[in-house]
Amino acid sequence: MTSLPFHPDTARLAAFVGILALLALCERLWPRRPLTVARGVRWRINLAIVALDSVLVRLVLPLAPFALAAVLQDRGWGLFNVLKIAGPAEIIATVLLLDLTIYAQHRLFHRLPLLWRIHRMHHTDLDLDVTSGTRFHPLEIVLSLAIKLTAILLLGASPVAVVLFEIVLNATSMFSHANLRLPPGIDRWLRLVVVTPDMHRVHHSVFVRETNSNYGFNLPWWDRLFGSYRPQPRDGHLGMTIGLREWRHQADLGLWALLQIPFLRKVPGS
Repeated sequence: MTSLPFHPDTARLAAFVGILALLALCERLWPRRPLTVARGVRWRINLAIVALDSVLVRLVLPLAPFALAAVLQDRGWGLFNVLKIAGPAEIIATVLLLDLTIYAQHRLFHRLPLLWRIHRMHHTDLDLDVTSGTRFHPLEIVLSLAIKLTAILLLGASPVAVVLFEIVLNATSMFSHANLRLPPGIDRWLRLVVVTPDMHRVHHSVFVRETNSNYGFNLPWWDRLFGSYRPQPRDGHLGMTIGLREWRHQADLGLWALLQIPFLRKVPGS
């Protein structure tokens, strides 16, 4: 079976911890918005969700993307293996197509009511910071992994490309949710190649038309290409309200309450 000079899980964990720590420090030094909820309260919940998601994925879908990619490469299955596309061209194509898959999935989770019931937990965060990029319901994590595995199977993506994509997506998800102030000139140019915090923050507005925009986590091009790009929030980044209208109190957003959100017919106060 194909091997790498490092263990993929170790690489992902090291990248996650390192980028989380770096962005958390940057948020302290250059915050974009004042927080409305104590950082420690939200961090405990969001990081507990990460731990729960990781355990559940291991139990429900033990086949990791890297392991599937290795099997496909060894057996010559999938589009890239059949077409003999390898090396940098395959890595670039894999990253682009998997990122497009994630973009399409994200739009689907907003469009279909059943999937939105699952995804809306992500949008209940009353502030955005680096940990918001990890705040996904376990059901969404399992569904997302199933979609990703299907895409890898069809593409015949290489193990190297898959591990690279996993690390990049994880890093850019945390970066795009960070409460980080970038100089306007840097943001304007940076968002041509990657989703910036100001770009993605619009997606977490309470206004539905803004929530249904800027779906990208990593590459910004799909939003522009498919007409879902919105450059700025209506009320500005300091004046905008983050979250969902139905959930406005942190007391209703504890860990157990969040896990119940997909199954609720009524929301708090209704």
